Formats: sequence, structure tokens, C-alpha cells
Amino acid sequence: MVAATSDASAYMKLASETDSAWDKTKYLLLASEAYLNDNQLDAASELLQAMGSLTSQTELKAKKKYLQARLFEQSGFPQKALEHLSFPQNWILPKWQMAQYHLYRSELLKQNKQPLEQVKELVRHTQYVDAKDAHVVNDQIWSILQNQEEDTLSQHMRFAKDATYAGWLQLAFIAKHYAVDPNELVSYLGQWQQQNANHPGAMKLPTNLEMALNAKPYRPSQIAVLLPLTGKRAGIADAVKQGILSSYMTKGEHQRAIQFYDTNTGAAQAYNQAVRNGANFIIGPLLQSNVEALQQTTTTEIVPQLFLNQAQNAAPDLNRFYFSLSPAQEAADTAQRLAKDGIEMPLVLASNDAAGRRMAQSFNQAWQALTSEPAEVHHYDGDKMKQTVQQALGVTDSLERIKRIKSLLGIKLEADFRSRRDIDAIYMISPKKDLLLLKPFIDVNFSVFADAVPLYTSSRSRLDNSSTQTMQELNNLTISDIPWLLEDSAETKLVKSIWPKWSNTQKRLFIMGFDALDLVDKLAQMRAFPGYQYQGRGGVLSVTADGTIERQLSWAKYRRGKLRKL
Repeated sequence: MVAATSDASAYMKLASETDSAWDKTKYLLLASEAYLNDNQLDAASELLQAMGSLTSQTELKAKKKYLQARLFEQSGFPQKALEHLSFPQNWILPKWQMAQYHLYRSELLKQNKQPLEQVKELVRHTQYVDAKDAHVVNDQIWSILQNQEEDTLSQHMRFAKDATYAGWLQLAFIAKHYAVDPNELVSYLGQWQQQNANHPGAMKLPTNLEMALNAKPYRPSQIAVLLPLTGKRAGIADAVKQGILSSYMTKGEHQRAIQFYDTNTGAAQAYNQAVRNGANFIIGPLLQSNVEALQQTTTTEIVPQLFLNQAQNAAPDLNRFYFSLSPAQEAADTAQRLAKDGIEMPLVLASNDAAGRRMAQSFNQAWQALTSEPAEVHHYDGDKMKQTVQQALGVTDSLERIKRIKSLLGIKLEADFRSRRDIDAIYMISPKKDLLLLKPFIDVNFSVFADAVPLYTSSRSRLDNSSTQTMQELNNLTISDIPWLLEDSAETKLVKSIWPKWSNTQKRLFIMGFDALDLVDKLAQMRAFPGYQYQGRGGVLSVTADGTIERQLSWAKYRRGKLRKL
């Protein structure tokens, strides 16, 4: 049996003209498939139900199960589709049908956010397709595994029964665990290939893994750091400088020289002076204006560089990288977190300023990429915060209805307002000065008839040196931040004792400087191998194809007046 390529009426006609029971069933199934292809779900459902239970020909029974699963999925029930699409192990089916079965199950598992189960089905799918098609599927398998965390791979390796699936998990684990040291990576990959000689990944390593093996790591003997050491930005830059120096002292690599250059008199001048002095890697500059000015200036020589800010419309360069504490990137990371938490209808309340608009836009873009649905965004102005919250939660409409009813009845009426029930989370994008007003406004505008929904916010909202009483007011609020600032370690206590007046912003810049120096030796491999994630003090770090350092932050929740890491 082939897939439906004609319209349903053609197959219905063929079914009415044949005397063969097998052919009649086949044509009716193809008609159902044609209805599904045209998204005529009611017609497909009626026809499948009218056919009843099939007792002959396993191939036809399998086809009907497949179509019923498609009907569930197209009706908006992918989990039900997955539960229904299960063939008994004793069914003997043609290769094309088994290939279709495993491929469709993998697609349903993707929709149900079960990536490693999806990989299992893709591995089974490759057993029934030609070698050329199998290579394409193997690349898909590899791209899924690259997005899994090292601990997850390690845990699933212990219980993997299928040899090919286990081999893929091992390869992905090796690539992540040893990517920091190219020599070790080559050694362990060689051992894996010998032990898994017939594995598809051993016969042809994934393309980006080969690129990572061939990428030459940066091993600079002299690093120049470009920062505004004087002027009004010197205070901010000092936190970054202290982070770089702390990382340098921690490493104890005294055979590598580090020299600082002041960009306050000109970024290009500082750059050229560093190159003349023999620098073979550059960190900085810090200010976005200096980053963009330096990129537009003809310099004496191009050396590998880790900018400490983003640049607008920068031309990609294999030796240039961009590392920043981007609020917009943090908002996009929050979209990932909400999706992981099972949120389906988030409401965004964002300050009506440049930072709030950028973060809301970034969140919305990431949310649409994940769900194909836009997020609902409301921007508030400082003097109209309460009104915006009430409008967003539907309280304004509820109060108006109560007012109209009172007016019509002409009597005193005791009635509670009702807030919306369709949203299942609120993401607050606000400066910290607004947080202690915004959260109470949200709390009091949930009606007694509705359960309060989870509240999320960003590090931009986090208060410095909050008292227990203040944090009590933030109970049940979930916040993102760098992991270092969510831990009470000997290192955080030492930094606090040395720089007791530092704000959380300065501490984040300190950690950015610390991580920046740590990244230097890893950047080439990280760019060549997208699956390479480095656990820095500022988060899980990775490099995109255009050289941007992406950060995956940690999360914590206010509980009983304390911020506790999740």
C-alpha cells in the first residue's frame, strides 16, 4: 500500500467498484488519509469509525492505527496519538511501513518533548531505510544529542539496551566531557571507534565533531585586556578587571602574560598599542560604542578577540567572539525555562522603557520559535502600573460588569471581581525599583475564584542586600541569575569581604571577567562544535556560529523569606 496522492473522492470511487474485500479496505484507508491530508478531520473520523475493527491483514491494521494516530495529532492531542501508535512486536510488516511507523513516532515524541525517546525511534527508523537516507537521519540524531546535558547523557547510558542507541549516547558524552581538551578528545574518540567499529557514527563521524577535532585551540602567550580604566566608566570596568585577575591568579599560569590597556583615550589606539607590544589574544573592549568603533576602524593587525559586549550588524569572523550580560538573551532563556516547566499561556508584564521593550521582544521571539504562538505582552508605565495589571488580568472588565449590574438593578450588590483563568504564568520584566509594587499588584488582583499562577522575573529585578522582611513579600517568585550569585560559597564570601559595597551588577561583571579568561583556550572548539557547553561561574556557556557567547542561567525561588536555588 502506498501513501495517498489523490483526493478522497477518487479512492471512494475505487472502493465502490471493487469486489475484493482487501482492496476495498485499502481504498477506504487511502480515502481517510486523503481527508487527513486536506485537514478534513470530521470526514476522516467518520470513515475510520465506519470501517470498524479490522481482523485481516496486519498491513491494513497497521495503516489504520497510523491514520487514527494522525487524527489524534491533527485534532490537537499529540500525547494521545503517541499512546495509540504502538504496533505489537509480532506484527510482520514491509520495510516502508516500519520506517514510516518509527519516523512518525519520533515526530510525536518531539512534540511531546521527549528528545531521548525520539532518538531511540530514529535509530530504529534507520534500520529500514537506505544508507543514503540513514546518513541524513544520523545527522538529525546527532543534532538532538548535542542539546542534551552531560549528566542526562551519563544517566541514560547506564540503562540503554540497544547497542546503536547506547553508542550514540556514549559518543555524545565523550564529545561533551572531553571537548575542553582536544588531545583527550581525540584519544577517547579513537577508543570509542575501535570498540564500536560498525556503529554508523564510527564509520562517519558527525561533521561538526570532525571540525572540532581539526580546530586549533588558542594558546596565547600574551593577552591584552582593553577596558575604560579611567573616566566615568572606570568603576564598572574595575569589576571586570578584578574578575580577570582573580581567574589568572586561580589558574596560576604565570608563563602567560596579561596586560591592561585604557580605552578611555580611544579603543583603536589601545588595540594597536597592544598588538605592537606583542599581544596574540585580546579581551575587550567593554563598551558597545568602543566595540562598534573598533570594528569600523582599520587596525594594524587582526588577532583573535573576545569582545565584552555585542555589536550591531557585525560581520562574522572566525576569530572574533562576543560575550555580554545581555538582558535580551536572558529573556530568551526564560522562554526556554517556561516551556520546560510546562507553561502554555504566559502573560508578560514589561516596563515601558528601552530595556523592557527589548526583553519582551526577545522573549516573544523565543516563545514563538518554541510554540508557534505569540506571547501576550502588556507594557506598563510607572504611574499606571496598577491599571495595566488590572487590564492584563481581566479585572477591569470584571469590575465594569459588576458596576453595570448594580446600575441596572438599582440596589447595593456585594460581588467579588473575577480575574482571568486562561493564563498559567506571569513573567515580570521590570527594574528592581518596580518589583516591590508590581508583585503585590498582581497578588491582590487575582480573584478568590482563581488559583494564583507561577510568577517569574529576571536578574534585572533582583534587589541588592534584601532584608528577610522584604524577601517575605517576594515569596513564590522564581528568578533567573548567574549560578555564582545564587550560592553561598567560600568564594562569594571572600569577594563580599574584599568589596563589601559592590552591587549585584558589579558582581556579575566580576564573574563575566573571570569566565572571559577561562574561555580563551576553549573558544575555537566551542565554535566548531555547537554541542560543547562550558559550565562557567556565570552559567552554562556555548558559542553560536556567529561567535556570540550564549548563557544559560540558573534559577531560584523565594521561599519563607529566603532565595533558594532550584
